Amino acid sequence: MKFATISKSLVMTLALLLASSAFAANKASLTLTHPATVNGTTLKAGDYKLEWDGAGPNIEVSIKQGKNVVAKVPAKIVQLSSTSQNDATLMKTNSDGTSTLAGIRLEGKKFGLDLGEETDGMQAGSSR
Repeated sequence: MKFATISKSLVMTLALLLASSAFAANKASLTLTHPATVNGTTLKAGDYKLEWDGAGPNIEVSIKQGKNVVAKVPAKIVQLSSTSQNDATLMKTNSDGTSTLAGIRLEGKKFGLDLGEETDGMQAGSSR
């Protein structure tokens, strides 16, 4: 009888751990070598942290510098045909010469993030 009580407690604990990990925030790093706009906010060159909840496909990404959220942007998690060999940013050059951060690819991951309202599944190396 004592074994059954321990087993039930163990099963309940494992279930709670699995449920809480399903809602854990995903994180990534981002380094911009040039200023870029994202969702109307201009980000200066520098290091940033990205955080989002859920497995998508539609999510909201918080872009943080230090502990401060400097921008939030709608994004779409996209499946890639192969694992990304390195971290990469996808930039869109605007008609006025400025750059918009359009996507992110994460080293060792088979998914990427397409940022903004008009995501269209761009692949790494895209010049759009």
